[in-house]
Amino acid sequence: MKVLEVQNVVKNYGSLRAVNQVSFDIKEGEIFGLLGPNGAGKTTLISTIVTLEKADKGRIFVCGHDVEKEPRVSKSLTGFMPQELIIHGYFTVREVVCFYSGYCGVRPDPKHIDDLLKRLSLWDQRNHKVRTLSGGMKRRLLMVKALVHSPKLLLLDEPTAGVDIDLRNTIWDFVRELKSQGASILFTTHYLEEAEQLCDRVAIIHHGEIRQIGPTKDLISQFTARRIYLKLKSVKNFESKRYLGRHEGCEVFSLPYSMNFNDLINEISLNRDDILDIRVREGSLEDIFKEISKEQKK
Repeated sequence: MKVLEVQNVVKNYGSLRAVNQVSFDIKEGEIFGLLGPNGAGKTTLISTIVTLEKADKGRIFVCGHDVEKEPRVSKSLTGFMPQELIIHGYFTVREVVCFYSGYCGVRPDPKHIDDLLKRLSLWDQRNHKVRTLSGGMKRRLLMVKALVHSPKLLLLDEPTAGVDIDLRNTIWDFVRELKSQGASILFTTHYLEEAEQLCDRVAIIHHGEIRQIGPTKDLISQFTARRIYLKLKSVKNFESKRYLGRHEGCEVFSLPYSMNFNDLINEISLNRDDILDIRVREGSLEDIFKEISKEQKK
């Protein structure tokens, strides 16, 4: 089942095209990462999904419901955690969560609310005014609000921006738990290592257009290479196109995922007895991201 379908979406702000013919879908129980630099169109795209912005062209469906034609239904199926900290200073944490449940068309469920507050370490603050919370606690509250109506689709816009390690781990542990329960999650992040560890699939967006999309591991193996660092007994000259040079006393080689280490050794005619140490750096989403950025600068 496709929980989210984005079909050829275009969004303009005057002469600026913020989103250009973007299409993708998210399946049930899938974590999908939308990656890109500041200004790439990530937040604009999320805003169109939750109808804060209206697409100029294209259509968006949540569980088969058109977000423009059936906004109330699509919103009731979607949880949204924005980047900005929204302060409800005169209300307590519990009051805010109960109010928000009503906004989503769901009668507040005290047990469910209590479970969320405990799971995200807000139980002790449940009767505190929101204005007294720390920044990290306010971000936890945004997460509770996004989940209070048990949505099918969860949108997380830079959920770990500016948070400490403990809160970051708490959020991602909870995201994995939600995935195991069948929730579908779309998140944006600048922390590419997080996306690499969490996402089943990713889309890299640049200047409003999707440049690459696919299963995370497949993209890494297709568009990057491992770097092999060899510390040798003596200096040697290498003519191989895979030779990248010397770094910190090691000879560095680029090794495609289609090749294994033995292939490299044979290609460069290196005797194994000459090797003192071997270090391998795997390809990453960051490598793909850098290549896309280079292409745009040409």
